[in-house]
Amino acid sequence: MHKPTLKERLKNGETVFGTWNSIASSSLVNVIGCSGIDFLVIDAEHGPINMESAENLIRAAELSGTAAIIRVSDDSSCKTLRALDIGAHGVQVPHVSTKAQAEQVVKNSKYHPLGDRGFSPFTRAGKYGLQANEHTKRSNENTMVVINVEGLEGVENLPGIAEVEGIDVIFIGPYDLSQSLGKPGDVEDIQVIDNIKKCVKICKDKDLACGSFARDLKYLDILLDCGVQYITYSVDSAILRETYKGLYETFNEKRKARAGE
Repeated sequence: MHKPTLKERLKNGETVFGTWNSIASSSLVNVIGCSGIDFLVIDAEHGPINMESAENLIRAAELSGTAAIIRVSDDSSCKTLRALDIGAHGVQVPHVSTKAQAEQVVKNSKYHPLGDRGFSPFTRAGKYGLQANEHTKRSNENTMVVINVEGLEGVENLPGIAEVEGIDVIFIGPYDLSQSLGKPGDVEDIQVIDNIKKCVKICKDKDLACGSFARDLKYLDILLDCGVQYITYSVDSAILRETYKGLYETFNEKRKARAGE
């Protein structure tokens, strides 16, 4: 029985839930995947993750059937090519502000006739040459293209960006957006929320999914109310820290209560 891909689920109007992976540990990725989470964004922009470690992280995600997207460090064709060749299910490209940039991202991500991605079937994505004839067709159909719009310029250009064929998700970075609106860090400011709602409407009108980042459960509710479909929740390192911090604080309260402090 065919299990719908992340791309298919978004096209069907589903809302999906993921998190950011910043720790280069395949064991951790496997644990996160076993939670049932829909997808991971492997962060190759910030932190220590390189393409060699990312390949192992993708393998670990696939063990639990979790989609693995790689956020590349910039919009260069080389970065996108390497991320897709190691088997990423999609790329997430930062700092896209214009229609021309978005068009180039798609070209970098797709093979002819949809783009001009460099072609080698002798990669993990190409099954090391075993399915060379099917590789380009399968990749063009299945590869997810996510672009990050991270400022007011991108939001203002969104109607044009959303017209670009081949984009699956437009991801709004709330922190960069808050800064460009003169409200740095205040992602709950009404102007930030209104702009996210505006982006969701533009995306839906073009049959695209809108994505964004939830720092906590309160902001998760805000994004769900806005109609955001592709939600990344916090970062693995922050979730671990907060979880253990909460456990330790609870332990200290119980210890002090028993000691009469």
